[in-house]
Amino acid sequence: MNQTTNRVAIVTGASRGIGAAIARRLAADGFAVVINYAGGASEAEALAAEIEAAGGRAVTAQADVADPAAVVRMFDGAQAAFGGVDVLVNNAGVMRLAPLAEADDALFDSQIAVNLKGAFNTLREAARRVREGGRIISLSSSVVGLRPPGYGVYAATKAGVEAMTHALARELRGRSVTVNAVAPGPTATALFLDGKPQALVDQLARQAPLERLGQPEDIAAAVAFLAGPDGAWINGQVLRANGGIV
Repeated sequence: MNQTTNRVAIVTGASRGIGAAIARRLAADGFAVVINYAGGASEAEALAAEIEAAGGRAVTAQADVADPAAVVRMFDGAQAAFGGVDVLVNNAGVMRLAPLAEADDALFDSQIAVNLKGAFNTLREAARRVREGGRIISLSSSVVGLRPPGYGVYAATKAGVEAMTHALARELRGRSVTVNAVAPGPTATALFLDGKPQALVDQLARQAPLERLGQPEDIAAAVAFLAGPDGAWINGQVLRANGGIV
């Protein structure tokens, strides 16, 4: 029997992009998957149907992670559907870019609400409800190390996610629950590629020594490692899945 059979994973922001790739991979590895989405209901339902058609188990859960009550309802829904939660993959996030001198309050507030407060809401609930031996995995970003112009607010929110990751790993002593983060570099999602000229995409691809953009499946593989049996001794760490860009 697959060692992940009968284990349950919530993946936030899972209707598309990296989140969808993570949901597919965890389902293929034997997890029952809760596909969280904020607004993309049709995409989330299509992904759940795809997973079910492949022999996996999946349900969708609409929740804005910035709303703590919605996060509680999402965990309640996972409990009702599958009997509990073993893994949280905290992937939901937004990115709006501007130099600090040009950033308005809406740019700052929206990213704090989803990327930082949303991460806090989901980490807090997972800390209370993930079963013994579970895994809590957050998505950070390699811009925390790259520090490119225009990314100051976004990088600050992800640095906060990393700080909470390190602290929570220590706070859950005695429960055999690991807490880690994965920090992707440039990754070929529709959101990342949209509006970028091919010359810029090619330039970004060459920055890493491996000379390509990451693929959503690359990030999903890193998350699957941390969520699976081979990741059991990794705790309180940030895995920079970026091809060596930083």
